[in-house]
Amino acid sequence: MTKLIAIVAGEPNSINSEIIAKAWKKIKNKKNLFIIGNYLLLKKQIDKIGIKIRITKIDSINEYKNKKKLYILNVPLEFKSIFRINTLNTKNYIFKSLDIAHNLASNKKIKGFINAPIDKKNFSNKYLGVTEYLASKNNVKNKEVMLIYNKKLSVMPLTTHLEIKNVTNKIKFNLIKKKILTLKTSYAKLFKKKPKIAILGLNPHNSENRINSIENKIIKPAVNKLKKLGIHIRGPFPADTAFNNQKKLNYNVIAGMYHDQVLGPFKALYGYDAINITLGLKYLRISPDHGTAKDIIGLNQANPQSLISAINFLNKINV
Repeated sequence: MTKLIAIVAGEPNSINSEIIAKAWKKIKNKKNLFIIGNYLLLKKQIDKIGIKIRITKIDSINEYKNKKKLYILNVPLEFKSIFRINTLNTKNYIFKSLDIAHNLASNKKIKGFINAPIDKKNFSNKYLGVTEYLASKNNVKNKEVMLIYNKKLSVMPLTTHLEIKNVTNKIKFNLIKKKILTLKTSYAKLFKKKPKIAILGLNPHNSENRINSIENKIIKPAVNKLKKLGIHIRGPFPADTAFNNQKKLNYNVIAGMYHDQVLGPFKALYGYDAINITLGLKYLRISPDHGTAKDIIGLNQANPQSLISAINFLNKINV
């Protein structure tokens, strides 16, 4: 099986070229890694911040050679200067790059891919982010799982990139069941062990256990059903104490109802020491656990640790 790993360069107006170059300098295993992106853009941006690496343009994966060069599978992009890129061209470029990675992974030409951060403005209401876009491409809509992974603890939001006002209507018995089943199956396949899951309530203090609360009407019945299916799951727990009780209750995945309910405390605990894994796809897709950081573009201040962790994870994992 191929060991090639692709990094999708992602958002052109970002720190992505910087973290890619810094990660390339630091990682030990460079022989199976290449970039999907625009060669000229990446070269100019990397040169601008003064990082010296050998970059080679290729137009086909068949041109990849097992040498210590940073190969860039070129994706066309029209731009006036390296930081003044036409919005429509940017969107087309991003989706074309993702589609190339999807096709390579689907056809087993690569082991998996990492996409560098992408501005959510490039996505419509149909696709709220990369996770949802790739789920659609894989025909697994509403079954995909965003897992923010750390060896000590991982988190998964049941709804992703969704405005808070829309969360309540999305929390349904079938959604919880589908997502947790994907988590159980994919987690066991990746890590060779079953996940121990703590699921959170939606409301503060679990709505004080009121009879008509979403916790009692939807979440608890889903948990009871999942237990009968042999899944190690407990809850719902109040969100304000769940992270404090993790060691005592011995669970390794916390499932929350919405994005920041679990990502906020997780990032406070682990910072850049995490990666974003999409479970439920036909292949491995990972991304760094941070955004485009447009406020520090070109300043040589970006931290590549999450990207390095993603590369190392894909190199080590057996699928």
